[in-house]
Amino acid sequence: MLWRILKLITHKKTIIMIAIQTKYLPCTNHKPSRIKAFTENGHTCTISYDYALSDAKLHFKAVKAMVEKHKLDWDIKRMTYGGVKGGYVFTFPYSVLEG
Repeated sequence: MLWRILKLITHKKTIIMIAIQTKYLPCTNHKPSRIKAFTENGHTCTISYDYALSDAKLHFKAVKAMVEKHKLDWDIKRMTYGGVKGGYVFTFPYSVLEG
């Protein structure tokens, strides 16, 4: 799965890497359109759709809201991302596999 936890060993320090997935939630009879950010280990946050933002920036806003909501100590200033069906996956630039 795209959001599998990877362990990266660097200089005798273990850094747990996790991907954040986002998805678009269409409006219902009771709720407006929303963006949901979530991780495999249960962190989640849903924000209202902000039509003033571009698609990628809107999904990143959901990532930032999730990190703030759960008080996570994650440096998300320079995340990388890619599109998947219905949303995006955000990852950390220093989680690199070499083959």
